Amino acid sequence: MASRRRSPDRSGGPIRPRQVTPTPVSVLSTATGARLDLVGGADAETDVTGVTLRAQEVRPGDLFAALPGSSTHGARFADQAVAAGASAILTDPAGRAELARVLPPETAVAVLIHPTPRTVLGNVSARVYGNPSQRLKLIGITGTSGKTTTSYLIEAALLAAGHSVGLIGTVETRVNGIAQPSSLTTPEAPTLQALLAAMLEDGVDIVVMEVSSHALALGRVDGAHFAIGAFTNLSQDHLDFHQTMRAYFDAKAQLFVPSAPTHAVRAVVCVDDEWGRRMAELARRPGEAAHLQPVLVSTGPTPAHWHAGESSLEADGSSRTPFAEPDGDHELRIPLPGRYNVANGLLAVAVAHAAGVPVPTALEAVASVSVPGRLQRIDRGQPFLALVDYAHKPGAVDAVLTTLRGQSTGRVAIVIGAGGDRDTGKRPLMGEAAARGAELVVVTDDNPRTEDPGAIRAEVLAGARAVPETQRPRGAEPIREIGDRAAAIEAAIGWAKPGDIVLVAGKGHEAGQEIDGVKHPFDDREVVAHALESRVQESRAQESTPGTPDSATGDRS
Repeated sequence: MASRRRSPDRSGGPIRPRQVTPTPVSVLSTATGARLDLVGGADAETDVTGVTLRAQEVRPGDLFAALPGSSTHGARFADQAVAAGASAILTDPAGRAELARVLPPETAVAVLIHPTPRTVLGNVSARVYGNPSQRLKLIGITGTSGKTTTSYLIEAALLAAGHSVGLIGTVETRVNGIAQPSSLTTPEAPTLQALLAAMLEDGVDIVVMEVSSHALALGRVDGAHFAIGAFTNLSQDHLDFHQTMRAYFDAKAQLFVPSAPTHAVRAVVCVDDEWGRRMAELARRPGEAAHLQPVLVSTGPTPAHWHAGESSLEADGSSRTPFAEPDGDHELRIPLPGRYNVANGLLAVAVAHAAGVPVPTALEAVASVSVPGRLQRIDRGQPFLALVDYAHKPGAVDAVLTTLRGQSTGRVAIVIGAGGDRDTGKRPLMGEAAARGAELVVVTDDNPRTEDPGAIRAEVLAGARAVPETQRPRGAEPIREIGDRAAAIEAAIGWAKPGDIVLVAGKGHEAGQEIDGVKHPFDDREVVAHALESRVQESRAQESTPGTPDSATGDRS
C-alpha cells in the first residue's frame, strides 16, 4: 500500500488522529459496565472524542482517565482536566469521592465509575478511536532481550515487500518515517490506541511494536488485536515489579495463551531457552488448523520449523548463517555479530514470512539494517574497536561479551553500571558477567534515578570482585570504580591498545542520564566519539612532534 504521507495531529502531546467519530459516554458505560454518574446535570449522550491519562494533555471532548497512582490519585487533577475541556471522567469509587472535593460546585461532567478502571481503559480507548488494530495488521514482539533489534529487522522486511509500516518501540515511534522519541517501550493504552488510529489514518497497513511485560501486566495493550505475536527469550529482569521469574513469564504469556484477551492470532516463538519452549507449549491450539499453531525458531539443538546451522563471521563483523525452513534452505546474513543476533534475525524473517513476505525479500532486507545503540560502532580512526550497546541485564552482558571475545584476539574493556529504582537482584550478576568476560571492568553510574549512585555501584562491584582471578580472562586488571560516566568512558578509551575492544554498556540509544528525577543530556555515542577524537588528536600531535621516529622518517602510515 502506498503511503499518503500525511502528518497526524501532533499538537500538544502524543500523536493523535486528526479525525475521530464521537462516541456517546452512555455507550462507553454500557460497553464497560461502568456506572454513569451525571454530575451537575451532564448529558448521558455527551460525546467523547479522545482519551488521556494526563490532565495537562486534555483536549476538548476528551475522557480523562483519573486512575489511582503509587503516590497520588489522578482524580486530584480533575479540575485541570475539566477546565481544559474534558467532557467525561473515568475513575474508581475513591476517585469519585475525590472529585467531590476538587471540582467546582457548578461543574457539569459525565463520570464513569468502575471498581478497577485500568482494566477497562484499553477497551475504552480502542472504542473511542475506532478499534484501529482491527483494521490493520498488528505484530507484537516480546521477550527480555532482542525486542528492538527484531522489530527493526521485521520493519525492514515489511518495507521491502511494499507495506506502509508503523514502528512502536523503545528507541522511537515512527509514523511513515515521522519519528518521535519513546519514553516507554509500550505506550499507555490511550496513547497506543490514538497512535494506531493516526497510523491507520496516514495509510499504514501494518504495525510492528515492542510489547513489554509491564504493558501486558498493566493492561496497556488491552483492546489491541494482534495478528502475530513473537517471543525472543526470557532472562532475569524487572523482578522489582514481577517479584518472580514465573510471574514475569506469565505476563509475557498473555500475548500467546489462546484464552488470554490479548493473545495473538499467530505465534512465532524462539525456543532456544527453557522459557521459550514453555511458551511454545502454551501457544499450541489443540484441534485447530495447522496454520494457527505456533511457528518455532531455533539456533540451538531444539527441533524447530526454522532452524539455524553454524554461523561464520565476516571481516566486517556481519554473520552468515545457513538455515532451513519448511519450504527450503537459505542463508541469513545480518550486519550484527553474535549468536543471539542470529536468533533475532531468524525470528524476524519467520515473522515477516508469517505476515506474507517472501523469504528472499526478507533476507535481502535484513542484511543491511542498523539498529541504534545495539553494538553500534563508533569510529574516529582509532586502531581498536569501540562499541555502544544497550545490554543492561546479566544475560545480555554475558552474551555480548562472549560474542566480542570470539570476534577478536585483543583485550576487552567494559564500562558498566546499573539503573536505579529497578531490579536490585541483577546488579551483582551484571558485575559478575562483566568480570568474567573483560580484562578491564570500569563500574560507573547508569541512570541512578532516585537512588544513591554509590550504593548502586557497590552492588555491581561486589559481584565483579567476587569472581576469582582464575575465572577472569588472562591478564585481567583490578576492577575500577569511576562514578562519573564520561570519565569512566575516557578511562576505558585511554586504556585500549591496537586490536582491543571497548564496550560501553547499558544505555545504548538513550540521550539522557536520570539523576534525582532530572534527566541530564548524555549520549554514550557522543561521549565515546569525543573521547576517541581527543585520543586520536593527541596521538597525531605526538607523531608530529619534532624528534620522534615518525617525524624523522616522514612515516604517517
